[in-house]
Amino acid sequence: MNASPAPTRSFRGLRARHIHFIALGSAIGTGLFYGSAGAIQAAGPSVLLVYLLGGAVVYFMLRALGEMAVHPVRGSFAVYTRAHLGGWAGYITGWMFAFEMLIVCLADLTAIGIYMNFWFPGTPQWTWVVATLLIVGGANLASVRWFGELEFIFTIIKVTAVVAMIVGGAAILAFGLGANAEVAGVSNLWEHGGFFPNGVEGMIAAFILVLFAFGGTEIIGVAGSEAEDPEKSIPKAVNTVPVRILLFYVGAILVILALNPWPSITGEESPFVQIFDTLGVNWAAGLLNAVVITAALSAINADLFGAGRVLTGLAKENLAPKAMGKIAKNGVPVMTTTIMIIVLIVGVILNAVLPERVFEIVASLATFATVYVWLMILLAQVGSRRNMPADEVKSLKFPVPFYPFGQYFAILFIAFTFGIMVWYDNYHLPLAVGVGFLVLMTILYYATGRPKAIAPINYEELDPRRD
Repeated sequence: MNASPAPTRSFRGLRARHIHFIALGSAIGTGLFYGSAGAIQAAGPSVLLVYLLGGAVVYFMLRALGEMAVHPVRGSFAVYTRAHLGGWAGYITGWMFAFEMLIVCLADLTAIGIYMNFWFPGTPQWTWVVATLLIVGGANLASVRWFGELEFIFTIIKVTAVVAMIVGGAAILAFGLGANAEVAGVSNLWEHGGFFPNGVEGMIAAFILVLFAFGGTEIIGVAGSEAEDPEKSIPKAVNTVPVRILLFYVGAILVILALNPWPSITGEESPFVQIFDTLGVNWAAGLLNAVVITAALSAINADLFGAGRVLTGLAKENLAPKAMGKIAKNGVPVMTTTIMIIVLIVGVILNAVLPERVFEIVASLATFATVYVWLMILLAQVGSRRNMPADEVKSLKFPVPFYPFGQYFAILFIAFTFGIMVWYDNYHLPLAVGVGFLVLMTILYYATGRPKAIAPINYEELDPRRD
């Protein structure tokens, strides 16, 4: 993994600020702006603890990825997993990530249809899904630099909005602003059934939606393959994760729970919008609705980018059809991205047939795929350390902290999450679909002779700086 950088072509246009904001774009999306409603309904105020636990898992997973990703390769963690866990593991990880990104995109598409009902309650949900698909599809078929700039703008909008919501919410609490400000107060955290209104079981039930909210953060490793200076930009992006989690998740949810009693958060619209709508600050509710739509667009944009790049890496390693490995002159994997967009048309159909249930089904399925990919990243990093000489460990440019205890904590937490999906009946369908996908791709792996077709890993050839 010590290949020297080759000359850089002009399309490799993601700078440090792009990597930071792509990481934010994948982390601050529908899971926070909409999925948080379901998590709050399940756990009540104790959902704050779930976000802290989930954030710790994400941090150790990203540090594991960061340790490996400072040496970028096209295909990212699918390549690292194959190097340290074997051919099948790399193949499954890459395809599961693409599957995850598609499912997360479906959730985001669905959320946009729900958000638009705030202004156009009589319009079919699927029409907005079609419009969204056209916008993000065009953005992903443009150049890498255009993608980065669009994501940069999207993320600035939603980060500014979350910060403004926290500040505005704090002002309502402090000065009693709004038409119904009497319902607001920190006492909402314990007055409506206590901090654990549904017991520990309710808190556990919220794990799935909370982890869904963090899904996609691993795209930092994928974006690193397009970075101009990955050895600096990736560590900086990963190290901002704790601050992002505390501010954008724990801080925002804390304000939401304090502004309104948690039982009133219904999920019919974004909790962020509902809070200000309920308090009579209608102009803020409308503005926030525009922001959460922007957030969903941003997340879809980032997820299509990540899935396309990983599938391209798989194709270059003979783990996907060769056609998926073709790169256009502007650096975009056109065939892969086009295929992804076509598959997303399924989202249009689902929103037309099952508009009320599609988000819940898709979110839980996305969680399965997400935590599976995280598990493989963690195991790959542990595998990379297993036979690493002590002097090489000391020379690591971005070593994982608290190794191996943080890794073991994250791995056990993910195993516990799979146990939750087995225990609760409403997660059986997405669990069955996720396991079914694993089985299907495993059969295809052996039926198509992939074990013999896989070429030895050559980090120098996979270095995107050679393209």
